[in-house]
Amino acid sequence: MIHETAAGVEVDVRVIPRASKSTLAGERDGRLLVRLCAPPVDGAANDALIDFFATLCGCARRRVRLVAGEKSRTKRVALDGLTAVVVRERLRAS
Repeated sequence: MIHETAAGVEVDVRVIPRASKSTLAGERDGRLLVRLCAPPVDGAANDALIDFFATLCGCARRRVRLVAGEKSRTKRVALDGLTAVVVRERLRAS
């Protein structure tokens, strides 16, 4: 689910759009399950996912990017400059 890269970390995510609030909802099929209140229209859910991870990990929005799954519910998010240990700790803390 969390993979170290040369630039930082990549996280495999399963997104559920149009939830009542944006939150972590556990794990499904080896992916982090994230509920987002944004709809999957015009990239709104992708932007909300980037904002969610930036806030969750306490990093700048420019350090979070979508690597794969732009039009899919299964996505891969890159967090530049962070380690897997730091990301796991912040995920547990939320």
